[in-house]
Amino acid sequence: MSNEQNESSGVFEIARIRKLIELLREFDLNEIDLHDATQRIRIKRGGVPMVSAMQAAGMMPAVSAAAASSSTVSAPSEDDKNVAFIKSPMVGSFYARSKPDQPAYVKVGDVVAPDTVVCIVEAMKMFNEIPAGISGKIVEVYVKDGDAVDVNKPLFKLAV
Repeated sequence: MSNEQNESSGVFEIARIRKLIELLREFDLNEIDLHDATQRIRIKRGGVPMVSAMQAAGMMPAVSAAAASSSTVSAPSEDDKNVAFIKSPMVGSFYARSKPDQPAYVKVGDVVAPDTVVCIVEAMKMFNEIPAGISGKIVEVYVKDGDAVDVNKPLFKLAV
């Protein structure tokens, strides 16, 4: 197969790859993973892996009153030096669990490590697993399943 044929075939078309890279930047995504029966392209940037759209199919929890977190939501206070916050890295919808029938990734009282996945933030039909990024004990959850979150919105309060 010649270079011209290869560059203009399916997911490997240069213009398509450039557009995917632009989408990564525009929507602050970490990964795009596309595939069909014969071709696959996976583009990643940065450190936080993201669940691809294909893997995420069926992962959206049904939001209902029963699914809402029982944690009290209050404004975060940064006065205590032994407190840290896990904040949303992007705009999207918060989900505490990978599937409706699964337990939440973390709950109040859980001890987390920097690589512990604490939630999913869905943005543009892409599901981003969010790691804690810090070690500590979850002492408060500020959001409920389905809540809209902004960049740097506190999601969890940790005792460090």
